[in-house]
Amino acid sequence: MVEPVSMRTLANWERRIDSVLGYIPYGSLAFATVLGLGSATQPLGYWIGTLAVVAVTAGWMLWMYTLHPGWMKRGGILAVYYVGLLVCIAVLVLRNPVYGFFAFTGYLHAIQLPVRWRVLGVAATALLTGTSQAGGLPREFTVSAVLGYLMIIAFNMALASTMMLLAWIVSQQSDKRREMVDALAEKNEQLATTLAENAGLHAQLLTQAREAGVLDERQRMAREIHDTIAQGLAGIVTQLQAAEQAEDAPAEWRRHLGNAAELARDSLSEARRSVRAIQPESLENARLPDALAEVASRWSAVHEIAAEFTTTGNARPMHPEVEVTLLRTAQEALANVAKHAYASRVGLTLSYMEDVVSLDVRDDGVGFDPERPRDMDRQDGGFGLMAMRQRVRRLAGRLDIESEPGAGTAISASVPAIASAASGE
Repeated sequence: MVEPVSMRTLANWERRIDSVLGYIPYGSLAFATVLGLGSATQPLGYWIGTLAVVAVTAGWMLWMYTLHPGWMKRGGILAVYYVGLLVCIAVLVLRNPVYGFFAFTGYLHAIQLPVRWRVLGVAATALLTGTSQAGGLPREFTVSAVLGYLMIIAFNMALASTMMLLAWIVSQQSDKRREMVDALAEKNEQLATTLAENAGLHAQLLTQAREAGVLDERQRMAREIHDTIAQGLAGIVTQLQAAEQAEDAPAEWRRHLGNAAELARDSLSEARRSVRAIQPESLENARLPDALAEVASRWSAVHEIAAEFTTTGNARPMHPEVEVTLLRTAQEALANVAKHAYASRVGLTLSYMEDVVSLDVRDDGVGFDPERPRDMDRQDGGFGLMAMRQRVRRLAGRLDIESEPGAGTAISASVPAIASAASGE
């Protein structure tokens, strides 16, 4: 049978991954120590003390975690170990912010905590990680210094909590799928006694269906994470950097901080909706042209780039998948303009035709070579244009890109005009 072998292989891979994860804390601790020593400006006594803390930390993990893994299944001992680990991380980070590389260990081990304590573990680790990113505790307790420090902490907590939530949801969904597959496998084994010739083919088809479903779900989650969390975080970072440069201009400083807070709220809301496979909030109570006009207006206000939206043809309700695809395409295209184009103007045109609905996004930026589109993609992880193509192709649509260096860029997405069931067309 194919299925048992597949499950054994999966279990072997999980054990290998767990084994590798067991070495990561020691590697990150050693890396941070070498990095700190390489740029050392402190006296010898300081580094002797730091190395002593490093030795205590490594010994604590080795004795409590590595050599006695069974202890991690006992709640009381696990709690003592984790608190001790956080204390070691805190001491190291306060001595030298470079140990923020090692602070990530807190997230890895927080997963093993009971659910009710896991949130506290993630929050404590985010506090230590944020402290390292801020270069330690604020040296001056001014309003801007304290506010900046708290924003870094809040950003780390929000990001860590979101990723932990997504990981937990994906894990739960994976377990449910595995249970369903196991149940089907049992039924197949019962039928195999009387249908020996068809059992192998049946199991193979089940495996392919499962893999196709898992792949489709992974691609959906990847697209949604890229279109919500990744773009939101990129925008937040941009606004915080702009706020940092505008410390002497209170109005500009407040405006950038306000933009960052609004982006964070919108990204969190969209991430939650993506996990539940609900359509974007902007389409819930508005038609597609209104939603696109709002997206263009808000993007223009945040990035201070003129954006004009136009609708042509007879606007009518489309199938939700069609509207979501065009909305996400517009968001990704505008995100690319903000990151790469250096444009002064952007134009969006939504065209309703008899059999097709198309969205055109044009800018007057620096352009790029269409024969080498990956150069443009690589800066955001190589997923931007690919995500747009995947979305459009899922609806049997077409994505065209026209550009040349110095002449701007035009992106056109065309999908079938599938009417909404509620429209009665």
